[in-house]
Amino acid sequence: MPKHPKLSLIEHFKDLPDPRVNRTKDHELIDVLTIAICTLLCAGESFNDMEDFGQAKEEWFKTFLSLRNGIPSHDTFNRVFAALDPQAFGECFMAWTQSLRTAVAQEIVALDGKALRRALDADQNSKVIVSAWAQSNGLVLGQLKVAAKSNEITALPKLLRALELSGCIVTVDAMGTQKQIAKEIKEADADYVMALKGNHEVVHQEVKSFLDATVAEAATTRPPGARPSPAVVGLATLQTVEKDHGRIETRRYYQSAALEWFADRALWAGLQTLGMVEAEREVGGKKTVERRYYLSSLPLGVETFARAVRGHWAVENSLHWVLDVQMGEDDSRARTGYAAENLAALRRLALNLLKREATKKRGIRGKQLNASWDHAYLLRLLGVPI
Repeated sequence: MPKHPKLSLIEHFKDLPDPRVNRTKDHELIDVLTIAICTLLCAGESFNDMEDFGQAKEEWFKTFLSLRNGIPSHDTFNRVFAALDPQAFGECFMAWTQSLRTAVAQEIVALDGKALRRALDADQNSKVIVSAWAQSNGLVLGQLKVAAKSNEITALPKLLRALELSGCIVTVDAMGTQKQIAKEIKEADADYVMALKGNHEVVHQEVKSFLDATVAEAATTRPPGARPSPAVVGLATLQTVEKDHGRIETRRYYQSAALEWFADRALWAGLQTLGMVEAEREVGGKKTVERRYYLSSLPLGVETFARAVRGHWAVENSLHWVLDVQMGEDDSRARTGYAAENLAALRRLALNLLKREATKKRGIRGKQLNASWDHAYLLRLLGVPI
């Protein structure tokens, strides 16, 4: 059978250090990785799936892999991913992703953590993967594992330093709202939108009190000739309404550059504005209202602020939901050594490949089915022009 041209994916991972000693290298590392990623691209999930998929496609894999000892067993896949250095694997992942990325002005990059619920250690602590999701590109730019949600604080600076963020708007949830992280983002020549909650109780309460009062004053009907306060004059607003299946959701965005009153403003690098989002939801005649508050280095421009907030919310549906429902991440029990972390990276790599492919106008599961049926389409996902 004719040999296929070199796959761009293989080229980016060919120099990844092999953790095995020479006498145990019955299979080339790149062969193991390629079969594994192809399995995930075709809706497989486990090490057993990788073995079965490889055996079913062995003749096809021989057109571009060496396979000098045939298809690896599921135990071999397990051992390799358990031993593979996750930092080195992550660096190759980020370099490859950067080669796919298209420059987008003020791209929203959402940093958010997700627990691997069934990948439990002996002490029953679940692992958390912090991902950087580039909204416009639809790519996971990188990831980092932490031991628990509370440790995202220490992981985020490491991830920020590894990414190319110049000109981007980085969004983080309340756990990541830290002065050091704001400093790291500004040093990367990027802007930030940071959510505030009770973990910064004093700042949260101060910002809440100021914006609640400013919005209330702006809504008050003033007598003729009465002037609003400077804070109200500088308040930018935007409202959106969405209707879907009997649910009406109204979002009101408020942004203010009035910071003179805020005693800690100099401690937050590049801080320029404060923001609030009021989400009003009506379902079946019942109405709920929730307000969220933000610190931001963005200048006054409520449309950009609103886009950043919406972009961060989208990470749940665009990334986390797909990983769980379409790729079975929550059900994965891989936990030996570095297996859970490396498989998480492999899922995100597969998701990147599936999302960037635009010739099939289908969802992720539809593309996975097409890849399982059509070798030419699977090669297209791997970077071979067809």
